[in-house]
Amino acid sequence: MSYISLHEFLSQQKEIVAEEKHIKDFDTWNKLKKNLEISDPHIECNEREIWWCSLGLNIGHEQDGKNEQFERPILIIRKFSKFTCLCVPLTTSVKPSIFHVAIPSIDSESFVITSQIKLISTKRLLRYMHEINRKDFREVKNALHNIIN
Repeated sequence: MSYISLHEFLSQQKEIVAEEKHIKDFDTWNKLKKNLEISDPHIECNEREIWWCSLGLNIGHEQDGKNEQFERPILIIRKFSKFTCLCVPLTTSVKPSIFHVAIPSIDSESFVITSQIKLISTKRLLRYMHEINRKDFREVKNALHNIIN
């Protein structure tokens, strides 16, 4: 009978748990993030616009981007300067939640995730998609206001 040390046993258990869980590729995201940081242009954007945005990989239940650019659509809530804006990510997942607000003016079923509001650099903006109507934007802003109050 062979024995292993407690340290070896715990290391093996960590490896088993890691294999069972989905491991995020933070190293690839960090390389892309470094390239975004040194890129020159800041993209011009405006409130009510939806953009594909390089949101990256995040911790826990924070909304991640997908694909090679770690991207997902976002709605610009407030433009602070040519360098930063406040945004909320979009999803097509239907969830009965006060934090998911429908945007009917978009062709497909889309919802903003108001609980995931985030300040971003405009360097993260990749591609313009759409501008939502004022009525839908007002609904989103009201939902955000209700979260804070």
